[in-house]
Amino acid sequence: MMTHRLHIFFIIMMALGSWLTAQATYLFHQQKSTYTIVVSPEASVSEKTAAHEMHDWLKAISGADIPVTNDLKAKGHKIFIGFNSEVARLTGTNKPEQTDEAFTYQTVGKNLIIYGGSQRGTMYGVYAFLENELGMRWYTPQCTKVPKLKEWKLKDMAHSEQPAIRYRYSNYYCVDNAPEWSAHNKENMKWSASENKYGNIEAYWSAHTMGQLVPATEFYETHPEYFAWRDGKRINNGQLCLTNPDVMKICTERLMQTMRDYPLYRIYSLSQNDNQRFCECEKCKAVEEKYGGHSGLIVWFVNQVADEVKKEFPEKYVGTFAYQYSRKPPVNIVPRDNVVIRLCSIECCFAHPLSDECPANKAFMKDLRAWSTIAPHLFIWDYIVDYAQYMAPWPNFQVLGPNIKTFAQNKAIGIFEEAQYQSNGGEFDEMKAWVVTKLLWNPEQNVSELVRDFVYGFYGPAAPKIMEYYQLCQSLVKEDTHYNIYIREQDKIYSDEFVKKGFRILNDARALATDQTTRDRVNRVRMQLLYLQCVRHKKESLADGTWDEFLTLARKLNARPSEGKTLEKFISEMEQTK
Repeated sequence: MMTHRLHIFFIIMMALGSWLTAQATYLFHQQKSTYTIVVSPEASVSEKTAAHEMHDWLKAISGADIPVTNDLKAKGHKIFIGFNSEVARLTGTNKPEQTDEAFTYQTVGKNLIIYGGSQRGTMYGVYAFLENELGMRWYTPQCTKVPKLKEWKLKDMAHSEQPAIRYRYSNYYCVDNAPEWSAHNKENMKWSASENKYGNIEAYWSAHTMGQLVPATEFYETHPEYFAWRDGKRINNGQLCLTNPDVMKICTERLMQTMRDYPLYRIYSLSQNDNQRFCECEKCKAVEEKYGGHSGLIVWFVNQVADEVKKEFPEKYVGTFAYQYSRKPPVNIVPRDNVVIRLCSIECCFAHPLSDECPANKAFMKDLRAWSTIAPHLFIWDYIVDYAQYMAPWPNFQVLGPNIKTFAQNKAIGIFEEAQYQSNGGEFDEMKAWVVTKLLWNPEQNVSELVRDFVYGFYGPAAPKIMEYYQLCQSLVKEDTHYNIYIREQDKIYSDEFVKKGFRILNDARALATDQTTRDRVNRVRMQLLYLQCVRHKKESLADGTWDEFLTLARKLNARPSEGKTLEKFISEMEQTK
């Protein structure tokens, strides 16, 4: 009798479970789905891309083959991608601006709706849904984390995001020329503009362009008066003489021709050459005196060019630098509303956040706040690697989020995080590229959590030891630590004890690696210490095999040791020590 009752009980419970499963709204369950992905036939290219990627990634995650249709009235449960008449009816909202990168994903009844601006906003919403809700990660162009799920129940949702910074990019070599990675991680700008299926890549055309527009090779012999007056003569390797009317005319004509030739760019640089040999003629000095210094002369010059540009290109911007000798803001003059000021942080200390205002950063913070009050558009050129030694540990993760937040609070419309742009193999280059891109979208995120996410998603069984090594590197920064972007191997933050401890940790990490991909990733981190040991103890490293191990790894990646030195030049110099 008891056995019979138990049998009936189990039949009832199984039936109840089946009924509950049928009643639940599952996006997918046991490789099946009742949903259809709906994208309007009038949707943008990026929205159509996002719809088809939604299909592909959901299939990879669940095994469910969810069809894509253009029929807005399709029967059954729907995943709407992009704003359309049905989304307007269901949500009661208005169509977002095309260029609005904010997005919303929400449930209305049993429908999932993802929409934003059609250029990139909707697309970002799709990727954010996959990332936030299902656990997708696009760590590097070669490493995508795809969770495997048997089921996922659609819950009530109303999630919206918008970027803290309008224009966002870094130029890490390891993620360059990777439009898929950029789109998945909400990076919308690169050094060069391009059209693609992800809503295109925008760009800020060039830098240090005055010498490109009025080159000394073309004009110096016939028109030396176009160039800077220094020490009683005109020089051909400095700045331009900005009060010369012909210089202004040539710059205007050639910049506008650049806009015609390269129409995909948003901002076009009209900026000082990369030196501090500014003109000291009487006319230039007089303008500087009137407007408060070197930046006053530059803004005065750029404003007049921008006025001419606006007549033909009212939607485009002229950008110029606030950099080194021109970093201090002017007085009695403000940039035109189609001028972008690109402020550079090159002199700063990068050991602690700018907002801490350590002695090295007080002047920069004063200039940042002053520019934010007068510049209609402020764009930041920031620096996130050590240019004197790309490979060596240079712990600055702790400043990334706070500094981006500081720039956003001071009304920056864009941030360029200049990085290791010449080769693979920079210090934590893959992880820092991913983390900084996340922070450019939302600097309120916890950096330690982002790092942990990357480390445990990327380094597999070696992750705990990589995390331990990362924390060891971060511990190099003390309250009284200060460093710029050109520190060398004998800087006081380094010690032989640090190198030995780091090797012990990374040796353990390498022992934990169970496959070649993981071993390669650990060795790429290990190259930081191999480099540091080699340059700190050259003869010893050449004799004990450290140099040989470094050389094998560096050549495999063709890893450049510094901005100004190729790998082969570095090898030649090292081996002369023998």
